[in-house]
Amino acid sequence: MRYKRVWEILGPGLLYAGAAVGVSHLVQSTRSGAEYGFELLGILVLANILKYPFFEFGPRYAIATGESLIDGYRRIGKWAVILFVILTVSTMFTIQAAVTVVTAGLIGNVFHLSLSPVQISGVILFITMLVLMIGRYSVLDKLIKWVIVILATSTVVAVVFAIGNGFHPEAQYINHFSWLNRTDIFFLIAFVGWMPAPIDVTVWQSLWTNAKNRQIGYTPKLKDALLDFKIGYFGTAILAICFLALGAFVLYGSGETLSSNGVTFAGQLISMYTSSIGQWAYFFIAAAAITTMFSTTLTCLDAYPRVMKKVTDIIIPQIKKESDIDWETWFWIFIVSSGALVVLIFFSSSMRFMVDLATTLSFITAPLLAILNYLAVTGKHFPNDMKPKLWFRVYAITGIVFLMGFTVFYLVWNL
Repeated sequence: MRYKRVWEILGPGLLYAGAAVGVSHLVQSTRSGAEYGFELLGILVLANILKYPFFEFGPRYAIATGESLIDGYRRIGKWAVILFVILTVSTMFTIQAAVTVVTAGLIGNVFHLSLSPVQISGVILFITMLVLMIGRYSVLDKLIKWVIVILATSTVVAVVFAIGNGFHPEAQYINHFSWLNRTDIFFLIAFVGWMPAPIDVTVWQSLWTNAKNRQIGYTPKLKDALLDFKIGYFGTAILAICFLALGAFVLYGSGETLSSNGVTFAGQLISMYTSSIGQWAYFFIAAAAITTMFSTTLTCLDAYPRVMKKVTDIIIPQIKKESDIDWETWFWIFIVSSGALVVLIFFSSSMRFMVDLATTLSFITAPLLAILNYLAVTGKHFPNDMKPKLWFRVYAITGIVFLMGFTVFYLVWNL
């Protein structure tokens, strides 16, 4: 009976997976394996372990209070909401642009389009806007389950075949990660920044959890909601390892480097699968990759307007209106899309630069968001029976110290 109930509430955790399994996995994890083999595997696992509490706080807060984490920030103080807005606005256009241009690269490569990445991105954003305006959460909820299943299956199959082909890097092309190399450090920061996802996603998940509860008509038990979250979280961690392994088995020590051009990179990504599984799988893999990146674009464009609408209502309550048409959300969808297009116009020539910029910004803001999340679920307003246990709070504080220390290291190194 419980499993039937879990299947019913399954959704927010998979939406998290849909947002996470995108640039961080298809691009950054693959680059990690292609450039350094398995040397950053430990960093990948450590990042997933130490960031876990801050992502878990999203569904925990939503189930315990019926509110979003943004409401939790408001209870900490209006300053916390304003800080969150500053952090969000400083990253959202770049993040939306980054996931969109990777999607555009895949579509441009598979369909051999002659349009520029900016033009393809504009079409993608327009279609995404229409999907969200027509369907909103229900479309996301129904789509994401199939997307994740298709991608996970194809990736695991590709890794199994790649392992069967063996690990044979050529000695003259072997590259090692160095803590003294500026380029390696910059990549590491960008890699960790979105591993497994930007911490912003925990706020999104609290909003998706509330939307799911309204859809099913009741608030599930905390352990059931956390099971949904854990399926998404640990599933994406395993997929990140798979993508790193694909990059290592297929490209590491081969003399081939991943391109910074979105269309070329997309071709390299798909060829990694086909070289492992066989050319017969091309269309299956192409469909999985495109669907995955489109779902990431879709979830980001759904989440940012939800977030901005919520914080606008808190900071400027006078403009909040009850209406059959959610004009405020539509307004923010338009703003986020337009802002992403502006970023693309200036930086679309280098997909790698855009991705590294977006992930680095997320890395720098992560400690502050982690602290806000911790304060939200340990404050006086939060139900005592739902608060994290002592060992889990120590676990979270350890993660905060790690994020802060790593950020300070990066800033000192950069300056």
